[in-house]
Formats: sequence, C-alpha cells, structure tokens
Amino acid sequence: MTNGNAPERLADQLYEKVLAWIVQGAVRPGEKLPSEAALGRQFNVSRPVVREALSRLQADGVINCRRGSGSYVQHRPKREFFDLAPIGGIADLMRCFEYRVAVEAAAAALAATRRTTQDLQAIRQALKGMADAIDQGRVGTEADIQFHQAIAVATKNRLFESTLASLADYTQAGITVARNLSLRANKQQLLRVQQEHQIILDAIVAQDADAARDAMQTHLSNARIRILSDSVEPREEEPET
Repeated sequence: MTNGNAPERLADQLYEKVLAWIVQGAVRPGEKLPSEAALGRQFNVSRPVVREALSRLQADGVINCRRGSGSYVQHRPKREFFDLAPIGGIADLMRCFEYRVAVEAAAAALAATRRTTQDLQAIRQALKGMADAIDQGRVGTEADIQFHQAIAVATKNRLFESTLASLADYTQAGITVARNLSLRANKQQLLRVQQEHQIILDAIVAQDADAARDAMQTHLSNARIRILSDSVEPREEEPET
C-alpha cells in the first residue's frame, strides 16, 4: 500500500487484506489480530486508516473489537467468498448491502400501502422464478433482482427505482455472491432464503407496512451475514398474538 491514495481507499484495501487473512485461516475465530500499530507499520498506513478498516470489519460481524484488549476474529467467511466476490470491490459490495437495508426496507413499507394487483403479480412471478431456480439447481440471480425491482416499482416513487438502477452493478454482484454461496452450502439454506422473500411478499399482500419493512430488513441483514460467515442462524420471527 502507498499513502498516495485517498484514506477511504486505503481503508478499503486494508479491509480486504485483513479479510483475506481471516478467510485463508491465518487468523482464526477467537484469535487476536495484530495491534493497530503493527497493522499500520506492516501496510504503511496511518492509525486512522487502520481504525476505519477494523471498524468496517466489526460492523460486518467479522471481528469483535474489545476496548483495551484488541480485535478478535468472530466469524470466518467461506473460502469460496473470494472466488466469487469482485476483488478490489469487496468493501463497496458490503457497503451496498448496508445501504440496501435502509433503502429497500423503506421501499417495502411503501409498496405495502401502494401496491396494485399488477404489482403483486410481478412480485409473485419473480418469487416463482426463484423457486424454479432452486428446483433446477440454478443460482437464480435474475429472478431475485426482479423481485426487488418489482417492489421498488410498487412504491409508485420513481426515486426508489432510480436508486436501485444506480446500484445495479453492486446489487447484481451481491445477489450473485450470496445465492452462489447458498447454492454451494445446501438446498436448505436456499429454501430459507426463499422463505424470507415469501414473508416480504405476504406482508405486502396484507398491506402491513411495518411487517414489510421488518421482513425486508431481516432478509437483507441475513444475506449480508450469510456472505461473511460460515453459517447463519436466521432471526426468529416474533410469535403471533
């Protein structure tokens, strides 16, 4: 690394370097990372850059930073992750997931109150496309993207559509990575993902904005976790009252 790049880019590069260490098993779950000073010396970057990279890894649930003790590995991403993820763009990919949680949760809530019969048909068709992909052993990226786009259309607010369009490259990459990893894991994980989509649709059909927002937030948060850990326990649904 050199100091000629912007600090944000340096933090992205360090994020990927440390993530690669963890993926390759150089630092294993429960083990402590080198100190901030040691990382700074090794990669010739400032302490603020190191802190930013570690902060992102902590936000992604990969490490746990303990005050006065240091940073410890919490989860090890699948080895296949680096085969599928866009090298040099992993930090941006994860930021996109973080952004989508906020934007698409709001979109789902609006869609629940504004959707038309035609919108529901489009969402259901996309959901069926994902089910067909699971049955046929395909990744199903296109159908997954169509599902989220159909919800954006159902908001009746073109800004949601244009926002998703502007994120198209990262969204496609993120969905492709997530679904490929699930496909390589086991069919049960893909069925769990399918159920998360079904819960979103059910809430939109019921015109329950709060449930739709929560379901979308849960789905995208789980997708992010699935990418960066060897396993994920889905968040339990609240019991019906």
